[in-house]
Amino acid sequence: MIPLSILDLSPVPDGSDAGQALRNSADLARHAEGLGYGRYWMAEHHNMPGIASAATAVALAHVAAATKRITVGAGGIMLPNHAPLIVAEQFGTLAALHPGRIELGLGRAPGTDQVAAQAMRRNLAGDVDDFPRDVMELMRYFDPEQPGQSLRAVPGAGLDIPVWILGSSTYGAQLAAMLGLPYAFASHFAPQMMMDAIAVYRETFRPSARLDKPYVMLGIPVVAADTDAEARYLYSSQQQAFLNLRRGQAGKLPRPVENFDARIDPRGRMMLDNALACAVVGGPETVRRGIADFVAHTGADALMVTAQIHDHAARKRSYEILAAVHGEMAQAA
Repeated sequence: MIPLSILDLSPVPDGSDAGQALRNSADLARHAEGLGYGRYWMAEHHNMPGIASAATAVALAHVAAATKRITVGAGGIMLPNHAPLIVAEQFGTLAALHPGRIELGLGRAPGTDQVAAQAMRRNLAGDVDDFPRDVMELMRYFDPEQPGQSLRAVPGAGLDIPVWILGSSTYGAQLAAMLGLPYAFASHFAPQMMMDAIAVYRETFRPSARLDKPYVMLGIPVVAADTDAEARYLYSSQQQAFLNLRRGQAGKLPRPVENFDARIDPRGRMMLDNALACAVVGGPETVRRGIADFVAHTGADALMVTAQIHDHAARKRSYEILAAVHGEMAQAA
């Protein structure tokens, strides 16, 4: 059975605050480590009241310090928002503190709205074509230092930090293939081009010193509970949050509501069906079937699971159920 990892947006539940959300993230990472998850990623988003991981490298330092073995990384750093040298220094620092446990996923989207993007970059003159150059520049900072080198990342130079390319279209797939890097696709919120991107990546992949064959990790929302009905109830928080975001009303992660599906208007239903088409929601047997079908359909090499659940204990329980189901599937295989 393919490996499971966690993507944590450090959700800020309605009635709570960012500090508690980050403490919850550290607690969930410890829990995930004990359950055998392979990696724990956090994502960069800005100007979103319901997501506490905007300062992603800082949040990852908090999580890495709270754990001992699990791989910790960014899923991802939105590179247009940063100078490559700064990112290299940040993740070089993390790798110096936690050797062999840090990795870096890179995306080309701003992870925010235009107002926040301009506030971070001061202007929007950058071109998306800068992204491949920035990725290559950043990776060079991780190379061993050369004699006479005038610019170096300290810490960073000479450290083995795996780099991933993130994407939700064929653009990232082409770049990851060209550079010979592992590829993570954002099918947890933008699955429309998933199969096309996987095909492009695998068909055009060039082996590199970092990776000898294609490796695809797919995002998937999974909300597990003891029963299908309870899982659907918990999942309503994520459904509400997504609709609020798309309607320009982003806020904290809403409390779940009973029978939310019956309240969704046709336009909202279409948005959810498009964005969350890969979601697996239910009790253990429903989750088992959903995961098996998704892996069979996509041929994924790894899964990156996300769960936006209002109650922290229920979120931990969801990952616990998934880990148990995954273990049973691995034994059967």
